[in-house]
Amino acid sequence: MEMDFDVAILGSGPAGLQAAVHAVRTKAKVAVLGRMQSSSLFKAHIENYCCMNSTVSGEQILNEGRNQAKKFGAVILDQDVLAMERDPDGRFRIRLESDDTLLSWSVILAMGVSRNRLNVPGEKELIGKGVSYCVDCDANFFRKQPVAVVGNGSAAASGALTLLLTASEIHLICDNLEVSENLRYQLECSSAHVHSGRTVKSILGETGVEAVMLDNGEKIEVSGIFIELGAKGAIELASILGVALDPETMRYVAVNRLQETNVPGLYAAGDICGPPWQMAKAVGEGCVAGLEAASYARRERSKAR
Repeated sequence: MEMDFDVAILGSGPAGLQAAVHAVRTKAKVAVLGRMQSSSLFKAHIENYCCMNSTVSGEQILNEGRNQAKKFGAVILDQDVLAMERDPDGRFRIRLESDDTLLSWSVILAMGVSRNRLNVPGEKELIGKGVSYCVDCDANFFRKQPVAVVGNGSAAASGALTLLLTASEIHLICDNLEVSENLRYQLECSSAHVHSGRTVKSILGETGVEAVMLDNGEKIEVSGIFIELGAKGAIELASILGVALDPETMRYVAVNRLQETNVPGLYAAGDICGPPWQMAKAVGEGCVAGLEAASYARRERSKAR
């Protein structure tokens, strides 16, 4: 199924929700993608936000923000994004974990920063020597070799399915797999070995990854391990579109004062644009990004008529 929108917002934290509120009030058709629980605010407590005199849980703030965005007309889709590309007509084509496709004239990246380390023995020492954080980037290095994928979300599940095209054997290690029914069905029908209820205790190897040790003592011999925790990161999704990163760290999306990236129609707001990691900054940037993305979408849709 294809869905048509003016503005697609990737991320349902404070930056994404504020962007949605401002964009939809300009009469733009707005979709917010992603799970609220993925926001770093979800388990936090806020007491340093302007005009707030008591401590409020992040979960409460996000619930209020979602309800507010929906009240104004935004569509909230609790789905992760698997891939994104640009169509010849200028629209962004976004593939969701349900296999549905969303078309949008503009996109706002508001997915926060990656916090995807396992922090287990052997991980740091073997980065680049078999430990990877990006299936799309490194799958070809493991052709006809056994590999493991670690994670509970859509990035891990879709990564395991992608690796079936190159690797000789796939082990998906997850303590509690939380994906759409579509992804779960694809995994069940595939040749991937799913180790449910398990976590990685350590990564073994001297000059390269040789095996992973699970929490139950099981040892799985692999040549590589892909750590894909949560949803696909904004950097990973945007890289194929040629998005420029902060030249000093190469960790954040570079934007101007209008929250524009170097790619026309693609905006970013919140933690993905760099520190400080504060809700006030995320909300302010989300406001600007929402207004600018909606304005861009109106112009592009008008040209296409």
